[in-house]
Amino acid sequence: MPYFIQVILPLSVPKTFTYAINEAEYHFLNPGMRVAVPFGKNKIYTGLVLQLHQNPPQLYEAKEIHQILDDYPIVTETQLKHWQWVAGYYMCTLGEVYKSAIPTGYLLESETIITMRPGFTDGMELSDEEFMVFEALQQQSALKVGEVSAILNKKTILPVLGKMLAKSAIQLQEEVNEKYKPKTVRYIRLQEEFLKEEQLGELLQLLSRAEKQREAVLLYFQLFAKEKKPVSVKKLTEAGATAAVIKSLIEKDIFEEYHLEEDRVRFHKKDDADFSLSDKQNEAFEGIKSSFDQFPVTLFHGVTSSGKTEIYIRLIEGYIASGKQVLYLLPEIALTTQLVGRLTAYFGNQVAVFHSKYTNNERIETWQQVLQASEKAKVVIGARSALFLPFQDLGLIVIDEEHEQTFKQQDPAPRYHARDAAVVLANYHGAKVLLGSATPSIESYTNVNSGKYGYVALKERFGKVLPPEIVLVDVKDKYKRKQMTGHFSDTLTEAIAETLANGRQVILFQNRRGFSPWVECMSCGHVPQCPQCDVSLTYYKYKNQLRCHYCAYHIANPTHCHHCHSTDISTKGFGTEQIEQELKVLFPAKNSWRMDQDTTRGKHGYEKIIDAFKNREIDILIGTQMLAKGLHFDNVGLVGILNADNMLYQPDFRAFERAYQLMVQVAGRAGRKEVRGMVMIQTYNPHHNIIRQVTDNDYEGMYREQLYERHNFKYPPYHRMVRIVLKHKDYEKLKDGAMWLYNVMAQNLNVPVLGPEEPAISRIRNEYIRAIMVKIPLGQALGKTKQSIQKMLDSLDAIPQYRAIKVTVNVDPY
Repeated sequence: MPYFIQVILPLSVPKTFTYAINEAEYHFLNPGMRVAVPFGKNKIYTGLVLQLHQNPPQLYEAKEIHQILDDYPIVTETQLKHWQWVAGYYMCTLGEVYKSAIPTGYLLESETIITMRPGFTDGMELSDEEFMVFEALQQQSALKVGEVSAILNKKTILPVLGKMLAKSAIQLQEEVNEKYKPKTVRYIRLQEEFLKEEQLGELLQLLSRAEKQREAVLLYFQLFAKEKKPVSVKKLTEAGATAAVIKSLIEKDIFEEYHLEEDRVRFHKKDDADFSLSDKQNEAFEGIKSSFDQFPVTLFHGVTSSGKTEIYIRLIEGYIASGKQVLYLLPEIALTTQLVGRLTAYFGNQVAVFHSKYTNNERIETWQQVLQASEKAKVVIGARSALFLPFQDLGLIVIDEEHEQTFKQQDPAPRYHARDAAVVLANYHGAKVLLGSATPSIESYTNVNSGKYGYVALKERFGKVLPPEIVLVDVKDKYKRKQMTGHFSDTLTEAIAETLANGRQVILFQNRRGFSPWVECMSCGHVPQCPQCDVSLTYYKYKNQLRCHYCAYHIANPTHCHHCHSTDISTKGFGTEQIEQELKVLFPAKNSWRMDQDTTRGKHGYEKIIDAFKNREIDILIGTQMLAKGLHFDNVGLVGILNADNMLYQPDFRAFERAYQLMVQVAGRAGRKEVRGMVMIQTYNPHHNIIRQVTDNDYEGMYREQLYERHNFKYPPYHRMVRIVLKHKDYEKLKDGAMWLYNVMAQNLNVPVLGPEEPAISRIRNEYIRAIMVKIPLGQALGKTKQSIQKMLDSLDAIPQYRAIKVTVNVDPY
């Protein structure tokens, strides 16, 4: 009787594939286990078993699997169910969700191994390059493709290997390698015979002439007596013994060497980490608990610095005590680094961390700990990807700063929103969701008003600290009166000087990195553009180059105009780099630093800057929006927003909401302890509604105004949106294909279809872009509309001249 399995492949293919297995494999395999399977001519992929059955495929003959990679499922059935929901809702393939969700160390791909064909000895008919490969195979039995590339010192080696295959000189085979290796630590112990006192005396007598070896043995005893646990080789060498001495003692059979597996990331609890909640916090804490009795999701609207994290810790404590797992999602890795310190001080090694700055092996370890419901992963802190971990008994999901746009994945697929996907995941586990924010998203607040979510508010800062005083500076007026120094008004400069004189720190916010956004010729108006994208190049002064933020193209900063050869070139606009330079002129004695995407590369980039600022080594911190996301610093007396207007005027229906959230969040970094802080907003338009609402902290006013506009113009939360982006290198072909798709959609969908429009940046990496927006009213069946859209996209793919057009679908693209 034939046996088969359905396998998900980590590829963007629309369906799963059937593979043949034998009866023993059928009884051994379970959904969620990995199998290495052949796909295509000679590639091997790591597939994931979705189901076992006995129905042979109708359209092709099922291949046999290559090997089974797991002894137990590494993906749970709840996860598979959740992945299928993500693929269906966000209109992507199950393979794309699988590839995105699982650590890449689990996705083993085949490596081509080159061996000599038995019986081939005639090297005379080979060319020089082929003979070099032939010679190398005489020295070792097998080579990898990368090794051949190194031998020939060239990248394109496939033609050489192709000719050798044609001459029957070599043969190729695929080998699957496991990438993850557990971390092992080298330990030593004294041989059993020396543990008795009389033998120990003899041993020390024996080593009386080998002074260093005798010292090493005594050091071992000191360490063992002090710590009462196994002694590692590393500890012994740090105490003063050399590696050579330890090696000699092992060879003499005095020490015995052994290895133990150890976690790569470990946290320690602090004894003094306890705290108590204020009356208002206690009130909010009890409110959340009673809200959870009625609603599966609760929105916690707490002003900045109201002590939301302490309430989260108390909630988490309760869920851990009842044996449940907790997921704590954050929008930014920078936040994770600060929060890990606060939670591990309280929960110790019950905290696990999962985000993209961690290495493959560290992420696999966290995955395994969550899968085994280990004590080391009772609380998982992570960015949006932590949502896909294999939880066994999830009790609570905390989504901090739930309004943040970074919870939405943009590229590659699946283009999911972590907040919405978390609500669905919690539903599968029967868990509760707490959405926390000082500036909730309009969608979440609407869900509260419609009775779908619970609501708890905390309107008072912790310790009854007053909210910061907000001062508006009219830049237009300041320029007129010649009271600007660079991009600093005299009011802001004086406020910075006063804050620093009082021994307090300053945060300056400018949401643009680099020195200036573009360089312009003052004679002819020419602006250097990226040859591959429709954007101007950003000027970086430190590197003295112009860079494209979309494709990383860069050129040296021109000394004359490329168009008219004039030397009168000027920079326009300003970024964090320029602010940092101006500060060095205004406050030369003070230490200023910037925190943006360019300075936080690397695993510990965030930690170094955050720790330095916290330890008061930095006086002024300049940063982009990553500064606005819930970071906690005690000593900040002033926050300056250098240009509020560039946030307001963006081609996006959420520009005003985002500008309000960003300004309130940045303002919330000021005066978080004891002394009241100050926020200074520089703007050309101090009477703008949003800026007034920020000054008055009027969330309700902003909410009502934005809701009214969105209702008028058919935007969320009244309409769901699906954005279809088409890309191709041929402008005319793309234009025709986009027009064809638009016409089909406009005729067949009974909803508003807008487009095909050229986005603000209409070409990236030499590909032209067109976008079509579908707006689906709330009452209309979302699933059926998506199915219709998918059929139309399939029919576009079936037309030969449009097949090469790349199509991406983004559901809820905001």
